[in-house]
Amino acid sequence: MHNQAPIQRRKSKRIYVGNVPIGDGAPIAVQSMTNTRTTDVEATVNQIKALERVGADIVRVSVPTMDAAEAFKLIKQQVSVPLVADIHFDYRIALK
Repeated sequence: MHNQAPIQRRKSKRIYVGNVPIGDGAPIAVQSMTNTRTTDVEATVNQIKALERVGADIVRVSVPTMDAAEAFKLIKQQVSVPLVADIHFDYRIALK
């Protein structure tokens, strides 16, 4: 990849997910998603920290229930990488 032309990127507005810039020429952010049960706070935190160690800039976490929303709050307190709640089916969970 050393001799390849730079990627052509379209003009876009810069936004931030936590402290991670996206758009307007910012470096491409690496995003991943956990595959643990979100209510298993310890396992989810461990997986997020492992993802962060290997270069994830943003981590998505599944939040399909109100119990998972409560767990998400606890998880967020224990990690420094920006999290995105992947809400399923019920908009009221996002309001929690």
